[in-house]
Amino acid sequence: MGQRGPRPTPFEVLRLRGSPRADLNRNEPKPAKEPPPKPDWLGDEAAEVWDDMVPRLMATRVLTTIDGNALARYAEHFVQWKKATAFVRQHGVSYPIRDGNGKVKALGQFPEVALMHKASATLARLEAEFGLTPSSRTRINVAPEPLPDPKGYFAAG
Repeated sequence: MGQRGPRPTPFEVLRLRGSPRADLNRNEPKPAKEPPPKPDWLGDEAAEVWDDMVPRLMATRVLTTIDGNALARYAEHFVQWKKATAFVRQHGVSYPIRDGNGKVKALGQFPEVALMHKASATLARLEAEFGLTPSSRTRINVAPEPLPDPKGYFAAG
């Protein structure tokens, strides 16, 4: 069973809101908000998915340097799902199983159907983590970026 209740709000968001709870977890990890390096072991198609998703996720400010493995899994599962879906579109979900006389006695499901469903479930979980669905975006709180200070009025020092 998964964890109960709403996901915890990150320390930085609580701090910006002025919440007294901001002091509860001062040691929360704060990974760099830079794109993770693309793994060299990604397949060509998964690398294309990676290249497509990184700028999109950076624009929403949910991707950090330590999210590389999760994004790599997303890219690989997306490719598996896409291939299995293409197979099912072309061949359907089942094939005839014949007896010794050539008479159809049952229908069997292609393994690609199960692959498609498993990859789809995994993608749904990863998409929710990255805020790639409408409902999952409502659960993500990203601190607003500070406005630029072109004249240096608020510079420390």
